[in-house]
Amino acid sequence: MYRQLMSLQQLSSRTISSSARRQVDNMVKEKQKLFQADNGIPVHLKGGAKDAVLYRATMALTVFGSGFVVYELLNAAMPKKA
Repeated sequence: MYRQLMSLQQLSSRTISSSARRQVDNMVKEKQKLFQADNGIPVHLKGGAKDAVLYRATMALTVFGSGFVVYELLNAAMPKKA
């Protein structure tokens, strides 16, 4: 039992230490150049098409939510007579 536990521990330590040897490219400098470029685009849209879609979806949900809140407040302020 102890031998199996030790072999399992050795196997797990091998796989964890060997998987961390991949090198990842440092993209910070390129991202800094992209976001600091003076091209007239707001910083929240400089990420590309995904940022534009996310921004528009957020604005649509905000406008819809605000309209719904006003509608519900008007309903609460003027209840229907039975």
